[in-house]
Amino acid sequence: MKKIFVILGISLVLAACGGSKPGESENADSASSSNNNAVAQQSNAANDTATNKIGTDNNSGTPANKGEALMASNDCNTCHNAQSKVIGPALVDIAKKYKESDIDMLAEKVIKGGSGNWGTVSMTAHPDLPLADAKEMVKYILTVK
Repeated sequence: MKKIFVILGISLVLAACGGSKPGESENADSASSSNNNAVAQQSNAANDTATNKIGTDNNSGTPANKGEALMASNDCNTCHNAQSKVIGPALVDIAKKYKESDIDMLAEKVIKGGSGNWGTVSMTAHPDLPLADAKEMVKYILTVK
């Protein structure tokens, strides 16, 4: 049942972010369909392993801090994995690229969404996420090694 929701969620994100540009051929549509299937499979793998890859405070799988718990309760693990790229960058790669002084800017990006820093796929906006929660999530991401 969880996999169905994940696939449905990914399909909705892709539908919202997708669309062909004028002049693209029908071959692009079939390639896009193949890519969507691969993305769905990668996302399932990421969700299945996200809890194991991200640190926990005990063997129960409970997140070790508030930022990690917030990420687990939102849709972050659909596109991000701690150690490997899924749809979005790996958390370790984000932690390598940014500093603690970037927390405010990154929290705004989490809320507003965007693209261009890590490729062509846009990050979904999270307009209902409180700024304080987004900052906690970013603080956690910057600690992932």
